Amino acid sequence: MDTITILQAILIGLVEGLTEFIPVSSTAHILLTQAALGLQTEFWNTFAVMIQLGAILAVVVVYFQRLMGVVIALPSDPAARRFTVSVIIACLPAVLAAAVLGSKIKEAFGHLDLICWSLVIGGFVLLVIDRIAPKPVDTDAMKLPLYKAGLIGLAQMLSLLPGVSRSGSTIVASMLLKIDKRAAAEFSFFLAIPIMVGAFGKDLWDNKDSLTADNLGIIAVGFIASFVFGFIVIKVMLDFVQKRGFALFGWWRILVGGAGLAAIYFAGWGG
Repeated sequence: MDTITILQAILIGLVEGLTEFIPVSSTAHILLTQAALGLQTEFWNTFAVMIQLGAILAVVVVYFQRLMGVVIALPSDPAARRFTVSVIIACLPAVLAAAVLGSKIKEAFGHLDLICWSLVIGGFVLLVIDRIAPKPVDTDAMKLPLYKAGLIGLAQMLSLLPGVSRSGSTIVASMLLKIDKRAAAEFSFFLAIPIMVGAFGKDLWDNKDSLTADNLGIIAVGFIASFVFGFIVIKVMLDFVQKRGFALFGWWRILVGGAGLAAIYFAGWGG
């Protein structure tokens, strides 16, 4: 590994960790970063998927006691089983849709202009919902009604579209379903664990023959960066959104998407 490659891996890992759990679309930010760095190759696309596990590990570390408590209590505690079922219900729609539409989804993510438009439109949606969301009645991410978990799962299917954030789609749906902003963010964190572990496993299997020791070293660098910055975001984000909401992330989406569109249409970037 040369120094430039290591720095590129750290930068993409930083972008992944900073954006995975906020409603700005980590995939869009990574694809735009890769385009800016000229890293639009099969390996770097695989790299971007595999380092997501670092951010997911950050969720597990932060919520280790609560998650372990659920695992231990599963045989005897109805509440633990209910929470587990709610996560499964919320994950199923996106998993099934991805299995059916896999190749078409991958092709759609190759259009940077579409990604940027999605960022802008999603930013305005987030600004509006943050302002008009009804008063919350659910405040515990581990005690959501199962029908609400199902509706959140349907909303998560939108994240299969380029530039539509997984956390953004689930958080917006949660707020419309009268779920507290902190609980909405936490439930989104929990949904990320099985979704991203599954994506990591699939990509690892699909690319097992092409991953060399050097490639694994680069992935390890990105993994660590993703974990560190993901951990920081999780610790900071919950208190922030509880006090200030999600408007800042809406404006950020509009800024990044608008800048990307300007670069594409006026400077021929990303072509």
